[in-house]
Amino acid sequence: MFNPSRLLSGQKSNRVDKELIIRSETSAVDFALLKDGKLIELNKEEDSNKFNVGDIFIAKIRKAVPGLNAAFVNVGYEKDGFLHYHDLGPQISSMLKFIKRVSTGKLKDYSLKNFTFEKDIDKNGVITDVLKSNQSLLVQVVKEPISTKGPRISSELSIAGRYIVLVPFSNRISVSQKIDSKEEKDRLKRLVKSIKPKGFGIIVRTVAQGRKVAELDRDLQNLMGRWTGMCKKMYKPHHPSKVLGELNRASSLLRDIFNDTFTSITVDDETLYTQIKDYVGEIAPSKESIVKLHQSNVPIFEKHGIERQIKTSFGRTVSMSKGAYLVIEHTEAMHVVDVNSGNRSNKSKNQEDTALEVNLISATEIARQLRLRDMGGIIVVDFIDMGKAANRKALYDHLRKEMSDDRAKHKILPPSKFGLIQITRQRVRPEMNIKTREENPNGNGEIEAPILLVNKIKTDLEKLLKKDQKKITLSAHPFIAAFLTKGFPSPRSQWFLDHKRWVKILPRDAYTYMEYHFHDQEGNKIL
Repeated sequence: MFNPSRLLSGQKSNRVDKELIIRSETSAVDFALLKDGKLIELNKEEDSNKFNVGDIFIAKIRKAVPGLNAAFVNVGYEKDGFLHYHDLGPQISSMLKFIKRVSTGKLKDYSLKNFTFEKDIDKNGVITDVLKSNQSLLVQVVKEPISTKGPRISSELSIAGRYIVLVPFSNRISVSQKIDSKEEKDRLKRLVKSIKPKGFGIIVRTVAQGRKVAELDRDLQNLMGRWTGMCKKMYKPHHPSKVLGELNRASSLLRDIFNDTFTSITVDDETLYTQIKDYVGEIAPSKESIVKLHQSNVPIFEKHGIERQIKTSFGRTVSMSKGAYLVIEHTEAMHVVDVNSGNRSNKSKNQEDTALEVNLISATEIARQLRLRDMGGIIVVDFIDMGKAANRKALYDHLRKEMSDDRAKHKILPPSKFGLIQITRQRVRPEMNIKTREENPNGNGEIEAPILLVNKIKTDLEKLLKKDQKKITLSAHPFIAAFLTKGFPSPRSQWFLDHKRWVKILPRDAYTYMEYHFHDQEGNKIL
């Protein structure tokens, strides 16, 4: 049977290694997810970000607009949050009644078991029949503020745990569609039905497969504790205010993606290391030992080759194996990706086989790029034309398989007769965009790789040597480091002949082409 994955290089084993590398800085924490050493996801948690997906606010309706069948809600952002009628949830009337009674102190039992529910709202109703200006409302961020838009919000609340998601003001039980086995779905439904509290719905997550009722119940009790804590903050609240914060990005990322295939979690901050070790110890005690503290002098992203991958993955052009490359363009309406075979030639294959091979390699890289950049909206991919229907189906199936791990909601249409594949992908955070071009030191505009004149470094070095500085280390971009150390005589060798002092040179992927620093033997910057 034809197996297109055989054409892809590097797929020698079914075993997949997943590593999470976490870099902590003063104002932000960066998370890099590696799959078999290749960067597939990059996240950043900034202290200044007050609107994370999953956060719940108690807020006030600013204005209901019948023409849009939506309301604008003051959640404390410069632009109001947008709440559509269809995002209210059928039990919005019950929620409004609950909020009023809790905020005034008339209701202190938050379990909903003795709470009288109101009738569901009409699913084709009008927003002004349900909401009024200045009304208090619980809303959850479903899409972070992007560009000039405020956060997208919903009143259909959900509190995510490791194995289940708790849905207040609901009685529905549903199981993840990614669980294929009907028997397992039925088993999980039975277990959840036996522990479900009255007034709450439950969604069973994919990672709950094979779990026992005690594990699900422990997760449920943790979520009920978070719900109770949230309700306590609703008594005489300030408007707007956050009443339930999503877990920090490290914990929420682990909660959503962590599984048995993870081989390593490396952190460079001791406090964060302890938090993550404790969290992994709770959700997967057997995996606690994979959490490691990075203690090398080499920066953590540098050590794991992430800086280099960032520099080569975020430009307009993305190189791949066997000479193929992608060109990624972002227009106002959509993203366009062009697949190019490059200057490769392979006489042992005909044109159709070559096109299939390049397309399969490209599909793998495109699935990675969508996650890495968190590209959203409409994405049109122009693959190399293929004449055989079987090859077009193989490409379509392969792209779907490669994107099956993508947590963002997406839809892929089969290839058109022009070789185009259309993808829609939901984005809930601002797109990751990393600048790969720098100012041209020899002229106007920007270029991808400016060449540094070594005279400046030499002048600075001579100043240090005159001060009789011992054991000097120079850190510079890898291109510059290579230029200084390669060849004979290399500039470094020349320095040694001129000054009888050896300079250690360290390549740093994170540096820009024009950046360099001198350090003393303790690692302190000296220039």
